Amino acid sequence: MIKKQIKLMITIEDVKNLRSRTGVSIMQCKKALEASNGDFNKALEELKTKGAEIASKKSERELKSGIIQAYVHNDKKTGSILELLCETDFVAKNEDFQKTAHDIVMHITAMNPENKEELLAQSFIKDSNKTINQLIEENIQRFGENIEIGYFIRYSIFL
Repeated sequence: MIKKQIKLMITIEDVKNLRSRTGVSIMQCKKALEASNGDFNKALEELKTKGAEIASKKSERELKSGIIQAYVHNDKKTGSILELLCETDFVAKNEDFQKTAHDIVMHITAMNPENKEELLAQSFIKDSNKTINQLIEENIQRFGENIEIGYFIRYSIFL
C-alpha cells in the first residue's frame, strides 16, 4: 500500500492575516499554520504556546535597556508611570515596544493593580482574552528578547 502525503497549501494571505493579528515573524506564522493544518484559531493557540516557551527560555537573559512610560487619564486626576525593560536599545526604540508600554501603563491607570504579580494576572483591558503576562510573552516572541515589567506606580487624587 502506498501512502500519499497531502501537503496543505498555506497562502501568503493566510500568513499575512496571522502576522497582522499577532505581530510574530512570517516564518513562525507559516509554521503555526502548517502545524494546525491551516486552521487559523489553532495556529493562534500554537503561537501562544510557542510564545510561552520562548519567554521561558529568554527569562534568564540580562535586561540592559528599556523605557519609562507615563500616562495621565483625561480627568487629570489619575495617572501612572511604568518601567518596561528589555535587552537592547534597538527594541526599546521600536514603535511597537513603546506602544506596548503605553497600553500597559494605561491598563495600570485603569485597573490599579497592587503589585507586579497581580498586574501580570489581570485580563488586558484592550483584549480580555489575554492577560498582561500573555501580552508580555507575545512581545518576547515578536522581538526575540527578554522583556519584563520593572517598577510601576499609580497616582490618584482623592477629593
